[in-house]
Parts: sequence; structure tokens; C-alpha cells
Amino acid sequence: MDLHEALKIALEAAAEPGRAAPMQAYMRDQFIFLGVAAPQRRMAARGLLAGLKGIDAGTLLEHAQRLWQQPQREYQHVALDMLALHWRQLDVEHIPALLGLARQRAWWDSVDGMAGIVGEVLQAAHQRGGDGHAHMDDALRHQDFWLRRIAMLHQLGWRADTDVAWLFDAALALAHEDEFFIRKAIGWALRDYARHAPEAVTTFANTHRQQLSPLSYREALKHQPP
Repeated sequence: MDLHEALKIALEAAAEPGRAAPMQAYMRDQFIFLGVAAPQRRMAARGLLAGLKGIDAGTLLEHAQRLWQQPQREYQHVALDMLALHWRQLDVEHIPALLGLARQRAWWDSVDGMAGIVGEVLQAAHQRGGDGHAHMDDALRHQDFWLRRIAMLHQLGWRADTDVAWLFDAALALAHEDEFFIRKAIGWALRDYARHAPEAVTTFANTHRQQLSPLSYREALKHQPP
């Protein structure tokens, strides 16, 4: 059976129609839903996605693009589950395709999911001695604020691998923006790195307090002692 046909059958079987309306309302009525909660979605698709082990990057991205075109939001989430499971098949050269996908039907749920996948690919490249920052430099300057958010968030969880100078420079480059999702991303990225280097983040945030929005500043130091 075709993967997409099998996924459709599995998701529809797992759907609880009564969940669809609240899920749609939570996403500000931008998307329609089947009514499949995240744990049930992952369980329904797990075996089918696991069967793609060893698939080449081109086919993986083709599957993701096809899933992205489905009207119900759960299919984009399945695409992200698939990419997160098989991200080792991807490399820096695939970052533009991932970013292109993220721009379609963009909202925080899909954008943040893609930021994690992009981050996995780039961290692995970094650990091999490569450098994918050129793509993130471009994303940081992109007119689409969702790509700027991905750039700001892509080092989440990197800890000792974090390019600290890039992180702090990116935070300052975006600090002037009024967009909530950018201000929140700055604070989130700084707060995440503070788990590894609290003093560095505290010093940065206090030094640049007048440049950072109150939201970014507050989020950056959320878990720091007064």
C-alpha cells in the first residue's frame, strides 16, 4: 500500500472528531484538523515512518512536501515527525528545501518543529567540522519573519556546541523588531543557552537591556536567580 494512503487510513482511524474544533480554535482557525491528538498521531504513524529507514534525502523531502499539501494540519505534523526521525539522512545542502517547506502554511507549531530539525542537521555538520551558518545568516536577514525565528532558534539544545558570538549577535540583530514571535524567540534562545552558561547570558542580557524588548529580557532570565 502507498505510504500516504496508509497514513490517511491510520490517522482517520485515530481521529476523534470532537477534538477537531478545539484544535482548530487553538490555532486561531487557520487550519482544519482531523482531531488526532499528538500522542495518538505519533502512535498511528510510528510503524509507517519507521519503515522509511535508510530512505534517500530526495525521497524523504518528496514525502514531506506531499504531506504538507494535505489540508488537515495533522499531516504537516506527521511530516515533521518523519523528518525528525530520519534527519540523519539530511545534510547542510538540504537546509534550503527545509526552509522552503517551513514557509508553506507557516505558524509557530510547524516553524518551531522545523527549527528543531534544521538544528539537528546543522549541529551534526558542526560536530563534523562543517559550517552551515551561511544558511542561517541568510535566514536571519530574510523578509519572512518565520525564517528569522528559525534562525534564532536553531541552536536550541546545542549547549557546548553553541556558537555564542553568533547567538548574541543574532539576538541584537533582531532586538529592534516588534513581532511577538521574534521577541519570544530571542528570549527562548537565550534562556536555553543559560542552562549551559548562566553567567554569560545574564551578563549579555543586562549589558543590552535597553536594546532587548522587555519580553525578550524577561524570558532570557526567566530561570536565573534575581
